[in-house]
Amino acid sequence: MKMIINGEKVSSSDKKEIQVLNPATQEVVDSVPSATKEDIEKVIQVAQSGKKTWAQTPLYERSVILKKYVKLLGEHKAELSKLECSETGKIIKECEGEVGTAAKLFTGFIERANHICGDVMPDCQSECGKDLIFTRREPLGVIACIVPFNYPVELFSHKVAPALVMGNAVIVKPATDNPLTVMRLVELLLEAGVPKDALQVVTGRGSVVGNYLVESHGIDAVSLTGSTDVGIEVATKSAKYLHNVFLELGGNDAMIVMEDADIDFAVEETMLGRISNTGQTCCATKRILINNKIKEEFVKKLIKRLEKISRGNPADYSTDIGCLISEKVAVNIEKQVKLTIAQGAKCVYGGTRNKAFFEPTVLVDVTTDMDIAKDMEIFGPVIPVIGFNTEEEAIEIANAPIYGLHCGIVTKNVKQAINMASKIEAGNVVINGTGNYRHMDMAFGGTKMTGIGREGVQYTLEEMSKVKSYVLKNIINN
Repeated sequence: MKMIINGEKVSSSDKKEIQVLNPATQEVVDSVPSATKEDIEKVIQVAQSGKKTWAQTPLYERSVILKKYVKLLGEHKAELSKLECSETGKIIKECEGEVGTAAKLFTGFIERANHICGDVMPDCQSECGKDLIFTRREPLGVIACIVPFNYPVELFSHKVAPALVMGNAVIVKPATDNPLTVMRLVELLLEAGVPKDALQVVTGRGSVVGNYLVESHGIDAVSLTGSTDVGIEVATKSAKYLHNVFLELGGNDAMIVMEDADIDFAVEETMLGRISNTGQTCCATKRILINNKIKEEFVKKLIKRLEKISRGNPADYSTDIGCLISEKVAVNIEKQVKLTIAQGAKCVYGGTRNKAFFEPTVLVDVTTDMDIAKDMEIFGPVIPVIGFNTEEEAIEIANAPIYGLHCGIVTKNVKQAINMASKIEAGNVVINGTGNYRHMDMAFGGTKMTGIGREGVQYTLEEMSKVKSYVLKNIINN
């Protein structure tokens, strides 16, 4: 596939390409251009034109165009799902669900944007009593949307839908490992009627494309979902021009299972929190904190449940868990598991790798001084089980990492859970469930080194626009 610059499908200026592999089979799916500095400069130049034409397009017209895109998403659901499955290794059932979610997200952003109203200032100051002051929300300008590999369709939608509906020009940078589905989404948006200079997609290594975009004075904002290390780099480089920066970064979230919990329910929530998308979810439960009195029973039931899941071809509807995004990632997870075992943990289930496939893994005897209990985020189907004795101890363990995205609490005592939630250092706390939870309207985001800003229909529209005050002096006759 080709990049799309000013409506044209183009190769990179030096003709270099990057192969896109099916991680499950290691077969080449396609190739994409490896953009050069020259290519990116052109993209930014085009976007400068696009931010004017699209901002001047009335909101109701932008909405009509984006509604056409929602219809196209439905018509191309099977195609998009198969493409995502082939380049990501995500099971086909989850890919279909993601495309369906994308349609809901675009619809939600459109509907909310059409009901955003400005403010009129009261005439409470005598010196301004004859003035009319009102506010409007206007576009930021050019927004670079850097989309991650793990939920390419959904997170593309969380970024691009609000950016476009609010009148911004958008430059999309897909993940290097699986850019194809995102590129196809851009094609469909252009087919729906988004102006060619208002939406472009540029492909290549983040070290080249991403860095040059965020260091350019030609953009006004950056929306990134990625690792904390990359987020820090983006924030640092964006500071030169004071870009608006929206960062959704790393996490090592806990699910706290109290003594009175329904163990079977806790096991199912663990599956949802750690096995979905092969564990490659930012807000996934990455540590199970469980009362020592029920820990042994929980582990036994968890292993029995894991034995029932179907492994295999991600494109097969009977498969319950796919592969990781690449063999390189799988190798790194294998190293992290071996490090944890070397630090004293015991692997009681899984722990093996076959190319990009990694067997669901249960680690016990995990102590609070181990890396996995604190700041080492494992982005795969690894379940470390950490015991605790008291509520205070559980909260201390949960708050230990530098991150704070989501947390789950499983207990029958809701009053106790709410009290605990108030002490958890996280952006969201799910009571009676895994923290792997996201509603499109909720304020999604974290604390500490998990990022900056909030995503969600209401919140992202506000972040991707700016408030302007209009003052009409001496217009009111008393």
